Amino acid sequence: MKIKVFTNNPWQENTIVLYDETGEAVIIDCGCFSKEEGQRLKSFLVENQLIPVALLNTHLHIDHIFGNNFMLDEFGLSARAHEADSFWVEDAERYAAMLGVMASGGYVVAVPNGGNLEYLKDGEVVKFGHSELKVIHVPGHSPGGLCFYSDKDKLLVAGDVLFQGSIGRADLPGGDMNQLLNGIREKLFVLPDDVRVIPGHGGFTTIGEEKRMNPFFQ
Repeated sequence: MKIKVFTNNPWQENTIVLYDETGEAVIIDCGCFSKEEGQRLKSFLVENQLIPVALLNTHLHIDHIFGNNFMLDEFGLSARAHEADSFWVEDAERYAAMLGVMASGGYVVAVPNGGNLEYLKDGEVVKFGHSELKVIHVPGHSPGGLCFYSDKDKLLVAGDVLFQGSIGRADLPGGDMNQLLNGIREKLFVLPDDVRVIPGHGGFTTIGEEKRMNPFFQ
């Protein structure tokens, strides 16, 4: 499996493209805010002759869904996320305006009427090309927080659940610190130590490194 990460929007969010030798690709957390960011993603897909077959969201905080309408308009892909996070879509535009990030030239944040969301459940498997991603539900940063795991490639897309040397904040609506810590211990730290982790912001890490060094678990 090949990986391409774009850093987008004022929150420096990681928009992730995963693809394999078949040319099929999934886009995870399309955070493209400006038209330039959207075009950069589209150009990469076109130049590498990739066929996007799924748009996945680790959670529905606004910095991770800015580009969802772009993906719907350009590629006909509806976002897939956990149902427990659907309330974020309903309030996304208002929340964005409160934070002053609905700048001219940005995309409309919300998926239209919330009606194009498709829901994923814990344990479900998303397939593309010759690749598979297992859905792991880890609430606490957001009620519908998801991670996507490839056992074959030893790769975890962690969203804002786990970062290099840190974890996601739990003070936003629906957050729960104990739930987040327990979920990481019980669902992520049971994975092999050499599993690479792509967080929602910042650089890559591994499960082993976070078990040994992350201050929240010492």
